[in-house]
Amino acid sequence: MSARVEVVEVFEARASDADLQDLRARLAAARLPEAETVLGAAPGPGRWAQGVPLADLIDVVDYWRTGYDWRRFEERLEQVGQYRTTIDGLGIHFLHRRSPRADATALILTHGWPGSIAEFVDVIDELADPKSADTPAFHVVAPSLPGFGYSDKPATTGWGTEKTAAAWVQLMQRLGYPTFLAHGGDWGGNITTVLAGRYPEHVLGIHTTFAEAPPGMTTDGLTPAERAWTEETYDFWHHRAAYAKQQATRPQTIGYALVDSPVGLLAWILDKFAEWSDTDDSPFETLSIDRVLDDVTLYWLTRTGASAARIYYESHNSLDPDLKVDVPAAITTYPRDIEKYPRPWARQRYRNIVRWTSPESGGHFPSLEVPGFFVRDLREGLGAVLAARR
Repeated sequence: MSARVEVVEVFEARASDADLQDLRARLAAARLPEAETVLGAAPGPGRWAQGVPLADLIDVVDYWRTGYDWRRFEERLEQVGQYRTTIDGLGIHFLHRRSPRADATALILTHGWPGSIAEFVDVIDELADPKSADTPAFHVVAPSLPGFGYSDKPATTGWGTEKTAAAWVQLMQRLGYPTFLAHGGDWGGNITTVLAGRYPEHVLGIHTTFAEAPPGMTTDGLTPAERAWTEETYDFWHHRAAYAKQQATRPQTIGYALVDSPVGLLAWILDKFAEWSDTDDSPFETLSIDRVLDDVTLYWLTRTGASAARIYYESHNSLDPDLKVDVPAAITTYPRDIEKYPRPWARQRYRNIVRWTSPESGGHFPSLEVPGFFVRDLREGLGAVLAARR
């Protein structure tokens, strides 16, 4: 590999004024359907039974067009520090915040879909430079998945979770971190599991909110609460996962709408922020509308609606059923997450669980929903991982 390919370059995210004007024009000219036929339903999940309610979408679109400030998010990315490098012929974008602490440990954070690096911008500073000297500190790296954000779009098949995990090892080594900790949820949790199982010589330990058990587990011996988890996960995959089937089988088809229509992209993503968050009705009960729009606008400006969807085509149901994780693992299962696996099941894959947490609140996007708890839990989980290695 040439020295040029291994270069790490500072990256600046700067959308053109023309692109932002085009976005506002498209929003102003959007053609919307009639209201859902559950119109008038009381606030609650039932109001979202057919997807994003028209009134809610109109409000968000209006704010996106007239009040939202993308430049503020660009400034935040610059404050954190962002870079690009090339691995296996693909440009990879990442945030990198080195801790000022001499005792800091390297940590890679991996997002999923429909998330992005926007999930981590509010927690990176606290992880890298905690106020207390007794609190663990981390050199934080948060890459954009292949096909997401400012990473390149793969032009061929093959960039699934296994190849991405291998690329993350190369990325961390290139940054001077031969050993490191890893955290992830959603696809990031899958990749974190692959990292730990395939590269234990590099991965000190992991924290994940997605601890997928091997297939074929029995409910015998589970507590009533654990059985409820399995029933909820079963219900999700059999009744609420049409988006995953679409993206796993026909990402190109849905991709045209996601790249051409900002309102279509917003609805496709907002539906998941609403359904997967720990809220009674609107996702904005716990999520910042600006952070949600940071995420959606990042997809829009980089035209990654189709390329990001392809992670499902490349990786759906691809986690090796025989993959075992023997490095120390801390696992947190939030009550409103979409997949929850009982500890007896998880132990069949993660054979050295050093901390298991089931908080009382939070959903699929904990770094955005409950950022204070998320940071404390991640610190304590990784602290337990490091202690287990001493």
